[in-house]
Amino acid sequence: MRYIIPLALLLTTFDATYGIRLPFEVRTDTPPSYISRRSTNIGVKNLGNAQYIGNVTIGGVQARVLLDTGSSDLWVNFPTTQPTSTDLGKSIKLSYAVGAATGNVHAATVQIGNYSVDNQAFLLVADTSSFSTNIHAQGYDGLLGLGPNKGSLIYKKLDGDTGDTVLTHIFEQDTSADAYITFLLDRKNAPSEPFTGQLTISELVKGFENITSMPKLDVDKVNKLLSQDQHWQAITDKDVGIMGPDGNPIQVDSIVPSAPDDTYVAVFDSGFTFNQVPRKVSDAIYGRVQGAVYDEKNEYWTIPCGQYLNISISFGGVHYPVHPLDTVDDNFNVQDASGNRVCIGAVSVSFFGFVVALIPIVLQFQPITSAFSLLGHYDMILGMSFPSLTSHDAVRNAYTLLDFGSWADGADGQKPYIQLASVTNSVQARQDFVTARLGGVDTINDSKWALLPTSQMQRSPISAEEKKKAYEEKILSRWPYILVGCLVGLLLIVGCCIWRFCCSAKAKARRAKKNKKASQLFATEPESTAYLPLESPYKHSAGHSQSQFSLNKA
Repeated sequence: MRYIIPLALLLTTFDATYGIRLPFEVRTDTPPSYISRRSTNIGVKNLGNAQYIGNVTIGGVQARVLLDTGSSDLWVNFPTTQPTSTDLGKSIKLSYAVGAATGNVHAATVQIGNYSVDNQAFLLVADTSSFSTNIHAQGYDGLLGLGPNKGSLIYKKLDGDTGDTVLTHIFEQDTSADAYITFLLDRKNAPSEPFTGQLTISELVKGFENITSMPKLDVDKVNKLLSQDQHWQAITDKDVGIMGPDGNPIQVDSIVPSAPDDTYVAVFDSGFTFNQVPRKVSDAIYGRVQGAVYDEKNEYWTIPCGQYLNISISFGGVHYPVHPLDTVDDNFNVQDASGNRVCIGAVSVSFFGFVVALIPIVLQFQPITSAFSLLGHYDMILGMSFPSLTSHDAVRNAYTLLDFGSWADGADGQKPYIQLASVTNSVQARQDFVTARLGGVDTINDSKWALLPTSQMQRSPISAEEKKKAYEEKILSRWPYILVGCLVGLLLIVGCCIWRFCCSAKAKARRAKKNKKASQLFATEPESTAYLPLESPYKHSAGHSQSQFSLNKA
């Protein structure tokens, strides 16, 4: 998905002999600094847990790119030195929530980690004034899509393999290696020892090799109308997909027609800052917190920073706990109406699939405010904080592996899948929260932190426009059934018309047959003389008539 906001990554891992580790930088509000590559095992510099940025070289010029698993195209705007590239004569516009990347498609040598790709197609953006913020000041120059080839607009615009994505070309260089990527993001100033953030291609992060034994989540199981609608997505476990803060599952009907009952379809998209969930799910997580307030302007929940909330998400029979420092985030110096510091509840609002609250990386569960899942392809979006963790004073939640399988050219037909390895220990996470938010004194069970009864749960307001869009989505999400219904209706109408025609034809044939029989019946009777004209009585005696005539004349 194309959502530009300071991104951070989630995703991937698998087992292979060959691969690379790509250094990337995490940034929030400090000037950018590039990380020079020391070896193939390079850590990630975390600047405020707000932006995860990878360094690539295009046409001899280095660029900082946001890493986005929800899209597939590479685009860059170079503020000063321009790369050595060839204009391919094709223009493209990529639209985002905060602006549009418009320009011509160019080809150049692209270097990422140990890999070098010649004649790689990318979008050279000449003007970024349409963006609501200065992207270079935020610390990035463009975006690197890490999705499948079929989701690339550049690929669709160009002929043959010219428009293949960066990852597709990298995978083609060594077809003997498994085509997968992995993400592990670190947390700054975490009470427990942080990891080193890494993005790897066809290589596992040392110490996390056990991820290959985790359940393989099928990403191609649910329906999609168009090829560009394909995402890294998986279905949660039945009945226990999301466990709420009260220890009970949060159950909301899925909008995806083909999803199994009592499950959710989740998209893994590092292009999202906040996790996006149905409004009812967000309200179930934060609506019972004492002092919780829904910010209608920014469309997220604000809650007291000392509120401990224990949430988990289940895939493939495994529960993945969400770190409480992610669920209740304090990275952004948010204040309530009285000027008191409050935290943001983690899951943000989206509008037509775009994040409205442009706040960097956190694992918050904010409500979806409209028909963000056009035609009902998914229920929620797990942003960068789920698979790797982001807020300061916290630990990562999951190490993620994305295997491209048959999505990679030359693959043997194996279906693409996701694997997740939890890196959040619930006991340690609770202690981290006590240390960071409660001053080292465990008051989590105090009455002031107790959840309100369900009957007193607050619900975030729904605007008239959102109701309209929700209704439209409800209709659109049922398009297969509506289509079948229309076809059945059409067949019935056509059938009735044919039946009426046949009945009319039969009736006409019966009438014609009856008339024919009647004609044949009358044809056998002697000709009637009842209405013949009167004749002379001498008609049959010519001689006599003649004599009479002569006599009269005489």
